[in-house]
Amino acid sequence: MVNNLRVVIAAAGTGSRMKSRINKQYMLLNSRPILSYSLDVFEKYEAVDEIVIVANPRDTEYCEKEIVKKFGYRKVKKVIPGGEQRQDSVWAGLMQLNRDTTDYVAVHDGARPLLTSALLSDLIRQAEEWGAAIPGVYVRDTLKMVDRDGFVGNTLDRSSTVFIQTPQVFRFQEIYQAYKMALEEGFKSTDDAALFEKYIGRVKVVPGNYNNLKITTPEDLIIAQSLLNL
Repeated sequence: MVNNLRVVIAAAGTGSRMKSRINKQYMLLNSRPILSYSLDVFEKYEAVDEIVIVANPRDTEYCEKEIVKKFGYRKVKKVIPGGEQRQDSVWAGLMQLNRDTTDYVAVHDGARPLLTSALLSDLIRQAEEWGAAIPGVYVRDTLKMVDRDGFVGNTLDRSSTVFIQTPQVFRFQEIYQAYKMALEEGFKSTDDAALFEKYIGRVKVVPGNYNNLKITTPEDLIIAQSLLNL
């Protein structure tokens, strides 16, 4: 079992689709900031010994005061400013971790509050075996590829199509190398596993949880509130 898991939380997004002046990670969900829910899981998880939060440069002081200190997260070692894109932010977080002492790393979206310790355990077990493990849930609706003119190109097979979630767990040295190579080549992706796939090897998909949604729109916030109140 992994005894050394470090966590990078990507929390630098502005959340423009939320139509709020407050960045979505700090919006309240049942009277608590969205970011605090996943932090609770990582803080209580025994194998986690260090958390790095990558925040919007304007929010680092707020995050330290109103999230880390206010809720007493002892495992959060650093709150650092993020970059222009998610990939830049995660790379900044990875560079904060000690390459000699970090065995595995979990990368998580700060706006994904309904993570469970059971899912995290499943991901860790698979990452130990395969080097990389990500949660995914099967698509429920029909997906179609559409051309530039708005016409259907082809219909995708739902049985082999999944929505990918976070956290994504990797052997640290390998995902670090993948990020470094992507930086050198100028390759961009919104998904950490895509870099691992391109430069390192196969990624194991672990059954995720439909409740593990990412808060992107006001409707998502309503759904998350309903799920918490079940």
